[in-house]
Amino acid sequence: MNDLSRLCIHTATTKPWSVEMAVEEYARSGVRGITVWRDALAGRDPAAVGRRISDAGLEVVSLCRGGFFPAVGADARKRAIDDNLRAVKEAEALGAPLIVLVCGADPAQPLESSRAQIAEGITAVGKRAAEAGVKLAVEPLHPMYADTRSAVNTMQSANDMCEHLGDPNVGVAVDVYHIWWDPNAIGEIQRCGAAGRLFAFHVCDWNVPTRDFLLDRELMGEGCIDIRRFREAVDSSGFSGFIEVEIFSTQYWSTEQSLYLQKVISAYRQHV
Repeated sequence: MNDLSRLCIHTATTKPWSVEMAVEEYARSGVRGITVWRDALAGRDPAAVGRRISDAGLEVVSLCRGGFFPAVGADARKRAIDDNLRAVKEAEALGAPLIVLVCGADPAQPLESSRAQIAEGITAVGKRAAEAGVKLAVEPLHPMYADTRSAVNTMQSANDMCEHLGDPNVGVAVDVYHIWWDPNAIGEIQRCGAAGRLFAFHVCDWNVPTRDFLLDRELMGEGCIDIRRFREAVDSSGFSGFIEVEIFSTQYWSTEQSLYLQKVISAYRQHV
């Protein structure tokens, strides 16, 4: 895939760069989309950042991240909802059409309780998001994160939750890092697409052996995920949006980021 028209890179992929530097370097390298992480907006006016992105010829693809709804205590759940409402406001000002939700979990309660609270939290935020023109994408996370990061761990569970909510503004973000192991993933991607809920597609690779389950993601083609198979699955399910590179890696963050960016682009062209 030599055409970069669908390539989006997350600011977290080149985390050592400020959002201003990321915008400049992505645009210079022919990248067309950017997903902005909320930490990159710290101390900045999101609307001004959005204008800078647009002026550089980039498109804001999404804002990361919302979610983390579950908690045993009602006060903590209320704070999570308030934070997600702030995320909606940030996305609206930035010009982001989508917020990716890392839904959260509380190990002090059963996963079923956390899942119910996730649905409640999304419902509490959903109306304001729709008014702002911002969609919400539930991102199922690998089961290793079911303790604290997400009680939604398969494409099926994400699809089931969206079906339960019945809100056309709520869909799914497909990340190969989290679902590559699941024998039902392809079928559930097709189900998601048929329902019009396939909102985002994220790529990276699974390092072998993985040294850190959060901060040791790999460049596409350097691990064991059949990324091309998943891209073909989302495309055949009607998805035509940006393909987002999301790599958390202390190894790559320690290298010269301009050279690393070129490696990202090369890996995208060869393996996505």
